[in-house]
Amino acid sequence: MNTRLILGAAMLSLTPLAATAGDPAAGESAFRQCQTCHYVQNDAGDVLAGRVNQQGPNLYRISGRQAGIADFRYGASLVEAGEKGLVWDEESFVAYLANPNDFLRTFLNDRRARGSMSFQLRDANAARNIYAYIATFGVTEAPATN
Repeated sequence: MNTRLILGAAMLSLTPLAATAGDPAAGESAFRQCQTCHYVQNDAGDVLAGRVNQQGPNLYRISGRQAGIADFRYGASLVEAGEKGLVWDEESFVAYLANPNDFLRTFLNDRRARGSMSFQLRDANAARNIYAYIATFGVTEAPATN
């Protein structure tokens, strides 16, 4: 039997992944620099990546999720960006990691906007890989519209 066909069928049965140009395997390695503050913990309480330390938010199902709404105390600018339509996709994630303050200032058109995350990852390829890795833990589906 065709191995590619079997693998393709198996992939269709998995939790939907976000479309990404990144490499999840490389992202798993790169995520080590994120786990100082971030973790991935599913709804059952299982820690899938990182260490729960509450420095930063849980990144479980961040792909497709509105910014600033999960169970975490986000900064005011990120909450406002979420209220104004910021949803985490690969493009916004990569841009945010490059410079959180600049990203929020541009998105909100507010030169005083500030992000709470001080870390910057200017390597866009590494950021894409991290996004691809995090997306393997599931995506947040957009609410259905009538």
